[in-house]
Amino acid sequence: MRLTFLGTGTSVGVPSIGCTCKVCQSEDPHDKRLRCSAMIETDHTRILIDAGPDFRQQMLRQPFRKIDAVLLTHIHYDHVGGLDDIRPFCQFGEVNIYADEMTSRGLMQTIPYCFAENRYPGAPKINLHTMQPHQPLQVNELEVIPFRVLHGKLPIMGFRIGSFAYITDMKTIEDEEMMFLEGVETLVVNALRYHPAHHAHQCVDDAVAFVGKVGARRTFLTHVCHDIGLHEDVNRQLPPHVRLAYDGQQVDV
Repeated sequence: MRLTFLGTGTSVGVPSIGCTCKVCQSEDPHDKRLRCSAMIETDHTRILIDAGPDFRQQMLRQPFRKIDAVLLTHIHYDHVGGLDDIRPFCQFGEVNIYADEMTSRGLMQTIPYCFAENRYPGAPKINLHTMQPHQPLQVNELEVIPFRVLHGKLPIMGFRIGSFAYITDMKTIEDEEMMFLEGVETLVVNALRYHPAHHAHQCVDDAVAFVGKVGARRTFLTHVCHDIGLHEDVNRQLPPHVRLAYDGQQVDV
């Protein structure tokens, strides 16, 4: 199973428009970050996690093949704003999208033309499934277990696939949800910046402490902003089993 980081940036991406900080001016490609999204693939299955406003640009860089499922963490625009660009993949048939109840309702309002009885010609062919936390989903040979984390006060979804877990936009997690992370070997989790603290996102120290609780063999930090610092500098400061993810990075899990 292969993980590809399609985007590792926060809601405004890196570089940030109008910013002249050293990160936004960096020529290192590791410091260029599209909005947060990831892809899990096997020889038979392709699963996307989130489809933000950079989805088209991200997928132009990938081989063109069927998308078997799109897992949505929550309704915020930087995670769902590219769903209309699913259209080219509909030549393989309807695209299955999995979202919790709140996100499903939100999609009905933000892209209602995808769900109309008489669809607008050319609209994406979406098969929307409302998922429940802790109830496994079967996508071909892969079992996906959704679980809850808190984005500030907003409940959103994290995902467990085998020994891999993906979390973004988390501030806290309830104790009862930690059981779904037992035995995780490869963890992806958000870390916005070092400081100041944020009301709805973990910062780096929060993420490193969380990694210690999970006990994963290796962790990749995502959903980061320009305030975190240069990619190379940050990796020198992190524990050896924790690394900043970067756009286009591929990891066997």
